[in-house]
Amino acid sequence: MDAVDEERLCRRTPVRRHWVKLADCTEPSGLARRHVREFLDGRAAPERVDDAVLIASELVGNALRHTAGGPDCMCVEVYRDVAVLRVHDAGRDVSRVRARSAEESVDELKGSGLGLLLVEELASAWSVRPTAIGKEVVVILALAASGLPERDVPPHIPAVRPPLTAEFHQLDGGHGEFDSR
Repeated sequence: MDAVDEERLCRRTPVRRHWVKLADCTEPSGLARRHVREFLDGRAAPERVDDAVLIASELVGNALRHTAGGPDCMCVEVYRDVAVLRVHDAGRDVSRVRARSAEESVDELKGSGLGLLLVEELASAWSVRPTAIGKEVVVILALAASGLPERDVPPHIPAVRPPLTAEFHQLDGGHGEFDSR
């Protein structure tokens, strides 16, 4: 996937950002689902909140299954009409993160690939990119039940603002909320 035009997205509206530390958590998928639901409740259509919870669960589950250390943290950003979900992990191989084709046989899809295929169906856009501490998978999800008008679908997914570093994850006991309004 292409990178996303962060300036175009961020120019449109102030952002609310919430992040949670997932490293060393005994149940990171449950924690991620709970934080996404609580943060987006009242900010998005109920069915889109459910979609975001499912996406967060898939991304965290993939980090648990496919990296040695599992997920490091998750960040949720809310703009006027979209949410941006980011899951960070210490894995460095971004080439392994890809959605499988729906045309692949059931045998080829067993145990791998269905989650990102689902993410691709529910999201307006998604990508993966290397970071200073591993990689991040980023998903843009419309907040309205009707999705985004085609002209508003960002051609690129924004980079984290400010950059999340290992030190940043240690602040505030592992999770916090930032409001730039």
